[in-house]
Amino acid sequence: MSRVIRVIGIGENGAAGLSQETLEQIERADLLVGGERQLAFFEEAAGEKRTLKSGLSAVVEELGRLREHKDIVVLASGDPLFFGIAGYLSAKMGAEYLDIMPHLSSVQLAFARLGESWQDAVLESVHGRPMTGLAQRIDGQNKVALLTDDRNHPGAVAAYLLHYGMTEYDAFVGEHLGGPDEVYQHYTLEEMAQRTFQPLNVVILRRRKGEDVPAIRRGFGFEDAEFHQRKPEKGLITKREVRVFSLSELRLTERSIVWDIGAGSGSVAVECARLARYGQVFAIEKNEGDLANVEANKIKFRTDFPVIHAKAPAGLDELPDPDAVFIGGSGGELSELIRLCASRLRKDGRIVVNAATIETLHDGMKAMQAVGLDTSVTLLQTARSKPILNMTRFEGLNPIYVITGQPSVDVADEVAGE
Repeated sequence: MSRVIRVIGIGENGAAGLSQETLEQIERADLLVGGERQLAFFEEAAGEKRTLKSGLSAVVEELGRLREHKDIVVLASGDPLFFGIAGYLSAKMGAEYLDIMPHLSSVQLAFARLGESWQDAVLESVHGRPMTGLAQRIDGQNKVALLTDDRNHPGAVAAYLLHYGMTEYDAFVGEHLGGPDEVYQHYTLEEMAQRTFQPLNVVILRRRKGEDVPAIRRGFGFEDAEFHQRKPEKGLITKREVRVFSLSELRLTERSIVWDIGAGSGSVAVECARLARYGQVFAIEKNEGDLANVEANKIKFRTDFPVIHAKAPAGLDELPDPDAVFIGGSGGELSELIRLCASRLRKDGRIVVNAATIETLHDGMKAMQAVGLDTSVTLLQTARSKPILNMTRFEGLNPIYVITGQPSVDVADEVAGE
């Protein structure tokens, strides 16, 4: 008869923080699985001990076989369902095969020490994952809890926030919470950047109130003049009106993967990163002189995404398949770019091309149709008001063709599905 696997959360005080019933379950286990730190609390337990390292999928498969005839306990830190192993086990094995007993999470303890409620906090983790994208995920949030690691430690977090000008935050750091070495303290970002911390810690960021706090940048479709641009050819960016319509055609979600090919100043990539703040945005630009503007705009608009100095299609092979591709410049390789992008496009993805000439319009449409994309075109002809004496006139912008391609829908399949 199959047995459930018990997943037990433990705190910094180890066995002392567990109930007698839980301790007996650990003592009776045939197999104890966990990290080195968790297993060290139960060296006297009679069961076999297995240290969790890399290769979790193989471990889960083995545990699925062993539970048929062994009592298994998996030891985890804090709440195993909060950025912990229990969520992974549940997804791979099924919740019905698990008995999960959580402990207090480090975030709960940190807010308890701070003496502040946390139901309105944004929860983020840079533990075992890159910090890339953190800026746009937390920008404008009043309260953020961060799980860190020995690479993305509090000092590195502080340096990152200072780099993106996010100086409105003050920090509270709790170290080894719940254990005998517990320490917690308030810091400015500058102070936190200079300190060394114990490896097990939680960072809470709180947005200050007052005149020295930068205003939250809201919405999208920012004024062209707000972006750093190439000089003396200032103005060679995707104009706001065209940018807004192109963004709507990309149909981004918060988790979209986006390629911005021919990024120029990075105005489209910046806007995409703010919209797809839990996704991934990649800017590809061949002109070295534009890279500094992209980096300056990333900092100004608090968007953190990779910038690849290459002439596409070079550099695209290493990127994850996109949900959306924006082509603002192709360097004469438009047909090949569309072919490659279409071959990599994820389900329900879209390719949007901006064309300033009828030749580019023709080539773009033909290339999309050749790879089986449903294609539509919108001609944008816009004008902006301009004062003249005590009156107002309108000054037209260059007309732009916005070409949108998406995978064809098989009508027969759609009808059959209905």
